[in-house]
Amino acid sequence: MKNIVALDRIDKRILMVLQSNGRISNVELSRQVNLTPTPCLERVKRLEKEGFITDYVALIDPVKVNSGLCAYIEVQLVSSTTDAFKRFNQQMIDLPEVQECQMVAGGFDYLIKIRVSDMQHYQRFLGEKLASISDISQTHTYVVIQDVKSETAVQINS
Repeated sequence: MKNIVALDRIDKRILMVLQSNGRISNVELSRQVNLTPTPCLERVKRLEKEGFITDYVALIDPVKVNSGLCAYIEVQLVSSTTDAFKRFNQQMIDLPEVQECQMVAGGFDYLIKIRVSDMQHYQRFLGEKLASISDISQTHTYVVIQDVKSETAVQINS
């Protein structure tokens, strides 16, 4: 694990503002964090270089792009070998329906989040794609009925 670099309150404020609006102009960002534009831009560049800011993205409404059905799938593998984990990890990276995949501790090995168009698409994903992965011994699916809270921002502690 990398050493955590201490951030001052201005760095934290910059990160919070950019998480809520990655398209903000440097002039507006500098105004919101009480800096002049040049030092503000220097801080942003430093935060990018040090890996605090990893990317800038557009958030898309999944319903408008025909990916409105969200499901979480618990996956248990047949074995807990390094090779099985590596194979499974690569297979998840290659599946476009998989939005997130985390290895977890507990009663199963992975939790994956998928987005598909509808239940028929989910059924094809499960039957044709997940079922073809020989390292999987068992899955349990939880279909999302309602998004109560869905955040992309990471909490920045003081």
